[in-house]
Amino acid sequence: MSARNLDRSSRPLWEQVLDDLRRRLSAGEFEERFPTDRELVTDYGVSRHTVREAVRHLQQEGVITRRRGKGSFVADPEFEQPLGTLYSLFRFIEEQGVAQTSVVLAQETVIDADAAGILGMAAESPLFYLERIRLADDEPLALDRAWLPLEVAKPLLEVNFTRTALYDELRAQCGVGPESGTERIRPVVPERTEAVKLGLDPGAPAFEIDRRTLCRGRPLEWRITLVRGDRYAFRVDWDSPAPRPHTTLIPTAG
Repeated sequence: MSARNLDRSSRPLWEQVLDDLRRRLSAGEFEERFPTDRELVTDYGVSRHTVREAVRHLQQEGVITRRRGKGSFVADPEFEQPLGTLYSLFRFIEEQGVAQTSVVLAQETVIDADAAGILGMAAESPLFYLERIRLADDEPLALDRAWLPLEVAKPLLEVNFTRTALYDELRAQCGVGPESGTERIRPVVPERTEAVKLGLDPGAPAFEIDRRTLCRGRPLEWRITLVRGDRYAFRVDWDSPAPRPHTTLIPTAG
């Protein structure tokens, strides 16, 4: 598509530019570098506003990412997490050869009726609350918030969480750890304050992970994690289901 191919009497120009950029991205045209706004203006013969609107949608979809002073690049998630098993974000990142550290925003006792209800406790029950910005090679990766029963997790109030895993410390300090659980993942657009903490532009996508774990059949943890959509991906491996055995009932004499 070029300036002469745009249909200026039908759909908005930015939608047509967006569609063509998606096509070119799918073809691997921008693997080395994504064009600047000025280059796109020249390519398509449209205004800078039109180009920026198309590029903004690509950013919201997590397809490209902007880096200050360097321009735009095709977003290639740095970390791909397989699903189906209990995992530690700390361990997973470290196993990729990347240093995982945290900026602790809160480490305290709280009263939170919603969290207590999810943990199967009375509304006024004291809880241990931990909020961290998780960094991978000093770049924000996730905003992590966890609630646990204080009666179980009280020793964690004294732990330095700058570079350690919550589950490691639970086992070492409290003698417990998650044995089973559920996890719900959905795409979200973080609130403004959350986006700032994650170093995201307004409107940029993220994954919200709602995790609830059990220990000895009782609720142990409720955790909400926001993970940057441009740095993280999830993978599911599967096989074709095995055929079910066919049983034939043969009547017997009797």
